[in-house]
Amino acid sequence: MDLYMMNCELLATCSALGFLEGDTYHKEPDCLESVKDLIRYLRHEDETRDIRQQLGAAQILQNDLIPIIVQYPQDKQLFDAVIRLMVNLTQPAVLCFGKLPQEASFRHHFLQIVSYLQAYKEAFANEKIFGVLSEKLYDLLQLDWEQRQEEDNLLIERILLLVRNVLHVPADPDEEKNIDDDANTHDRVLWAIHISGMDDLLKFLASSQSEQQWSLHVLEIISLMFRDQNPEQLAGTGQARSAKEQSADAAELEHLRQKELAEKKSRVLQRSSRHSRFGGCYVIQGLKSFGDRDVVMHKGLQNVKNYSHDLAKEVRRVPKRRQLARDGEGVSRRSALNVRLFLKEFCVEFLENCYNRLMCLVKDHLIREKAQQHDETYYLWAMAFFMAFNRASSFQPQLVSETVSVRTFYFIEQSLTKYYEMLLMDKKEATSWSRRMHLALKAYQELLKTVHEMDHSQDEALRNSSHIIKNNIFYLMEYRELFLTLFRKFDATKQPRSFLKDLVETTHLFVKMLERFCKGRSSLVVQSKKIKRKKKPASSAVQPRAPEELEKMWPRLAEQIDKCIKGAEPLPEDVVPFDAASEIPLEEQRAEAMVRIQDSLLAGQAPEALSLLRSAREVWPEGDVFGSSSLGPDEETELLRQIFFASLPRQTAAETDEPEEAAEEEEVAEEELASVNVSEKEFNFLDYMKRFASASVVKAYVLLFKNYQQNSAHTNHCVVKMLHRIACDLKMEALLFQLSVFCLFNRLLSDPAAAAYKELVTFAKYIVGKFFAFAASNKKAYVELLFWKSTAVIREMTEGYALAEEDETSNSLKAVQWTEEDEEELRELFYKYKEVEGEDILNNILAHLTTRNWTRKQVAKRLVRLGLAKSLRDFPRERKGTRIVLWTEDQELELQRLFEEFRDTDDILANVMRHITAKRSKARVIEKLLSMGLVSDRKELYKKRRRKPGSLAANKDMFPKDFAIPDLDEAEEDDEEEEEEEEEDDLDSEEEGESAWKDGGHDAGNRPLGGQPNKKGGTASDRDRQELVRCLRQEGLSGPLLWLQNCLNRTASDREEDGCAQPVPLVPLSEENEDAMEHKRFQKLLRKVGIRAPASEQESFWRIPAKVSPEQLRQAAASIASKEVETKEETKEQEAAEEHLETEEPRCLTAEKEEPIQPPLGPKRRRLVIDCEEQEEGNSQGSSDEDELQPAGKRKCRRIEEEEED
Repeated sequence: MDLYMMNCELLATCSALGFLEGDTYHKEPDCLESVKDLIRYLRHEDETRDIRQQLGAAQILQNDLIPIIVQYPQDKQLFDAVIRLMVNLTQPAVLCFGKLPQEASFRHHFLQIVSYLQAYKEAFANEKIFGVLSEKLYDLLQLDWEQRQEEDNLLIERILLLVRNVLHVPADPDEEKNIDDDANTHDRVLWAIHISGMDDLLKFLASSQSEQQWSLHVLEIISLMFRDQNPEQLAGTGQARSAKEQSADAAELEHLRQKELAEKKSRVLQRSSRHSRFGGCYVIQGLKSFGDRDVVMHKGLQNVKNYSHDLAKEVRRVPKRRQLARDGEGVSRRSALNVRLFLKEFCVEFLENCYNRLMCLVKDHLIREKAQQHDETYYLWAMAFFMAFNRASSFQPQLVSETVSVRTFYFIEQSLTKYYEMLLMDKKEATSWSRRMHLALKAYQELLKTVHEMDHSQDEALRNSSHIIKNNIFYLMEYRELFLTLFRKFDATKQPRSFLKDLVETTHLFVKMLERFCKGRSSLVVQSKKIKRKKKPASSAVQPRAPEELEKMWPRLAEQIDKCIKGAEPLPEDVVPFDAASEIPLEEQRAEAMVRIQDSLLAGQAPEALSLLRSAREVWPEGDVFGSSSLGPDEETELLRQIFFASLPRQTAAETDEPEEAAEEEEVAEEELASVNVSEKEFNFLDYMKRFASASVVKAYVLLFKNYQQNSAHTNHCVVKMLHRIACDLKMEALLFQLSVFCLFNRLLSDPAAAAYKELVTFAKYIVGKFFAFAASNKKAYVELLFWKSTAVIREMTEGYALAEEDETSNSLKAVQWTEEDEEELRELFYKYKEVEGEDILNNILAHLTTRNWTRKQVAKRLVRLGLAKSLRDFPRERKGTRIVLWTEDQELELQRLFEEFRDTDDILANVMRHITAKRSKARVIEKLLSMGLVSDRKELYKKRRRKPGSLAANKDMFPKDFAIPDLDEAEEDDEEEEEEEEEDDLDSEEEGESAWKDGGHDAGNRPLGGQPNKKGGTASDRDRQELVRCLRQEGLSGPLLWLQNCLNRTASDREEDGCAQPVPLVPLSEENEDAMEHKRFQKLLRKVGIRAPASEQESFWRIPAKVSPEQLRQAAASIASKEVETKEETKEQEAAEEHLETEEPRCLTAEKEEPIQPPLGPKRRRLVIDCEEQEEGNSQGSSDEDELQPAGKRKCRRIEEEEED
């Protein structure tokens, strides 16, 4: 649809509003209904905002709505409807589209709506419309809360929103090319607000206690009123200019005059006496062309200085993502004098009557999250603007006392951190987050300036207040590190130069205040935070000693112990035998305490050992493990002697075959568990300034230095002051030895107006002079110009490269000086094993070096230093577990000896793995034991689990031999099978286990496990699987069994259709199926069916193997489904048996049977007890002897269950 052609229905609706005759507007009878229809049309406009554009093109607001408001303010319904329509039409274009459109077509619609909004703002620059709005708002505010209706509150809010929308309309830079002190559209709107008295109503809303709900609306309107104003210039409006300002303007004018004269002089020198046709052809000696010849220039001699090889080259296009961020601030201009005078008066009255109260309310709304998103930006703007105005006009800190506090510093610091994090995450809105970050920085800057101004006040109370605030700020580490963080994280592609300018000036002020604060006192104590990472406890490093050596040591220790007992030698008092905050149980800490006592004795520290013994006796008095409390001196000495000679078990850190990824994950986990250690230390200002001596900080300062011509004198001073601190105070002028910095100095020194930048020129000459003096002693200085340098590189440059390498080597823990013989031997070994394939060269060198104290890293570094290798990357990191492949004869004998030694223990494999010299995986050790014939089945290596005394299987011996309890044997077998399966999972976790399905074997439902046929014609595997399915149905897992059956059938169908097979994971989507997948018996059934468990940590689900055929899958599903019929028959038999027992059993047993038992998914032992009850009830049709004995067994099972619950 053509947007310039109005829709016929819309045109009819607009025609029904009325018509304007001269200055009088005549409304139609259907005017109210037409306004409501327009509101309805706007509600259903399309994504191009066609209705809004058509109404804007027809100028409905200028020709109809504003005249209706002006001439019919008494018609309440019409007034409310027109205000609603005007609020909708004037809302910002960004709200209409949701965000700034990126497509060209939508961008066109966006700009079209902006142009209509600018026309609306021009129409609102009228005193009559604001006069009507002010009168209406005044009448509504006169109503008490009891008389005010909900419609009145809505109308107040809509009037405030309408004023906000009008002020929010951006200025048109093409239409408003006015000079300073001339009124533009925004100024005329402000003047209309002032004449109508709307500004007084805004101040009333900001100061009234009964109108707190409009505080954020008022603050937003005020921020839009002052968006083009400079607080310092506004504060000086109407006052005579001071001598300082006049001298500054005169200096600026003189600077411009000198610059103009220098440019004119350079143009005169370039002008040739001959015309261009006789330019000539010249050869520039010393400047080479593309070949070996000198450059030939076909221009006049006056242009020889401007010649460059880059003249004919195309300018390289900078990618959009690498372009520098643009400043969002427009060109600053001064409003008309009468507007500035009225705004100044408004600021003065606002500070005196409204500021503290309004800012307190807004801060409360922000903290309690009652405000809308990003409303804190208005709070930050108001803080920066009004504090700057108060500082520039007549400094009265009591007028801004609400925002001069440590809490405000904390709020701004948190806002800066949040904005920076969002700047990194929300990259599409990076510009918006950067602006918010800039607002927070400006507020922080004004807060520091106010505190600095208070510090220079004549009032002693103000100086004391500023001293308290500075003491709190400088004490906390967050505020001291804030500027360092902002400099290091500065990104010129996301943050504009204006942000960098404010950051440099704020940092200059903060460092200046901190330096002055430190000079006024002898020492300053500040807070320091260090990240303390939790490390794994190191294993005991004490080497075992021979008994003869211990016998020689004991007499001397006994003499020391005797002196300590008699009091001749003091005992240490800070010995603690256990850690109360540790996660290690106290029983394990008791064993560690015993080991610590022995370590103290072995180290010759008898007093510490005696103190540990007595402390441990108080902590663990039970059992007299550390002796009784009534021990005599001789008995205490004897107890220490026994501990000294005892062979105590120690925790050894066995090498594991963990991959590098697992080690990295452990390091990440340790970092996450890191805690912050807060302490206090004495502050050193020079140490703090050394933190600024980094390449990232200097880069930011140099970036701002490049705009020295556009910078103010104060900004240039801040830049040079920080660079002077780094170069002179810290003696690190080499940090500025960089080619781009020297190019900047060259441009500065060759500037015709360089006399106006005396401070910059002096500093540039100082750095250049230092560089040439340094280059005279270090010929590599010219190469170092190409790189940004760190402090370590600067130290190498100034103190010598070889010296730095020696210091680095001497600082390492295992550093040993390399002699010429060692280096010669290293060369020979390197050339010898260089060409050997399939082996690690460093391992071969380390194995044949005469000196055995070299590490792998030291040898690699020395090879690089000797020029035998290019870098350390030529030597890949050694992978653990890949070096040992073949078993030597000695290793086989050791393995056989360890197996014979530990074959009678509960865990043979663990003991062998713990004591074997050549560390290998469990799978490799098991394979070797099987191949050597030491074991015939891997199950012999499983860990033997001992029964608890109260377990059901252990109580089996309490019954007579002829006492039939069928489920006890089955429960014991199930436990053993589950334990074996757990052991198999542990052993096979390092290698891929064989699938339960074999190619060419029997079907899954008929493959015998034990080889013995069942009485019913099936195998032992069928019987076990049927029993498992029956037990699972009795436990309430019928739903998961049906889900498993459907999965098998669905997979079989898919494989028949596709013709190919892949492993299919079983993904439980319901909570019931998830619980079933963690059920031990259900997992056992999955293994019986042939479904593979997760092979590694990479997998999360059980999988149907790819080699299983569709027929096998359908047979497995049928074997699960076939149990439903059998279960129903068994249920009928149980019901018949219960009827029989009701007629023959005693009453006591009948009472017990009447209690329903619902078997939950609880612990395994509790489930076994419940299964026993159900088995007994199901088998109650047996012999009479069994019927008499079963109730006793039943009561026994119930008593076990009650003990478990207790």
